Amino acid sequence: MEIAAPDFDLEKTLNCGQVFHWQEIGGGYFGTIGSVPVRLEQTDNILLIGAPSKLDGLKPSSSEPADKRKYITSVVCNYLALDHPLGDICRSFPKDAALSAAKKFCRGLRIIRQPRWECLATFICSSMKQVAHIRQISLALRRRFGIEREIEGHRVHTFPRAARLAQTSEKELRECALGYRAKNLLATARRVASGEADLEDWSKLPDEELRARLCELPGVGAKVANCVMLFAYERLRAFPIDVWIERVLRQQYFPRKRKVTAQQLREFCDRYFGQHGGYAQQYLFHHARMSRRER
Repeated sequence: MEIAAPDFDLEKTLNCGQVFHWQEIGGGYFGTIGSVPVRLEQTDNILLIGAPSKLDGLKPSSSEPADKRKYITSVVCNYLALDHPLGDICRSFPKDAALSAAKKFCRGLRIIRQPRWECLATFICSSMKQVAHIRQISLALRRRFGIEREIEGHRVHTFPRAARLAQTSEKELRECALGYRAKNLLATARRVASGEADLEDWSKLPDEELRARLCELPGVGAKVANCVMLFAYERLRAFPIDVWIERVLRQQYFPRKRKVTAQQLREFCDRYFGQHGGYAQQYLFHHARMSRRER
């Protein structure tokens, strides 16, 4: 299948540190969107989509090939946020040197819409870890506890449901290189599986209340909560601050001020970057990380 994808960069979107399980093989990216296994490849402004002929996510009545094509393309387009008005979002950014350079470098990068439990669990595992390590953990959890799918001769795995992880032990999770994070992931999985933490119902909450609910979960602090709000709840104002972003903010926006508290940084980001702060954060983050790697 082919769909038009103007103002979009697949490689940057999947490799910028917002999602961790996509595997690049032969010029395409293999992975799952929820339970749907797909292969994604971009040629200029065209996105190529490969998917199995039979899909578990389709209703029995949706048996016609046209129905499958429509279903798969809608899943992909929604996941990759191809409907976001990226030009308008970028024009809303403050005009400063750091953000202008990041915007130019990250052209076409989009904030995707991740499944809520998958996003929450992955970022609980991300604490004090680099992107490469988070990726290893995510793939280990998928291979051990997820469901295997096949796409064009390659095996991919869904992310394990909360109910599945709730049945595991801390020891089993530690074997996936989670370390101390295993305890938090297990406790949160049990809250989600029991219905105590209703992630879908929380989508109705305003930002501050949603952030507070997320921070009540084991292993979730302000940074992880903002990541989940941005990448799973599409709260585009959320501005996660980790070590990378804190360094960028201090160097670019407070170069002459030695003492800037975490609270001051949060207030500055909300006021300065505004309603699309999450996009600004991801652009600054990816640009800084890749520039340092090149150096």
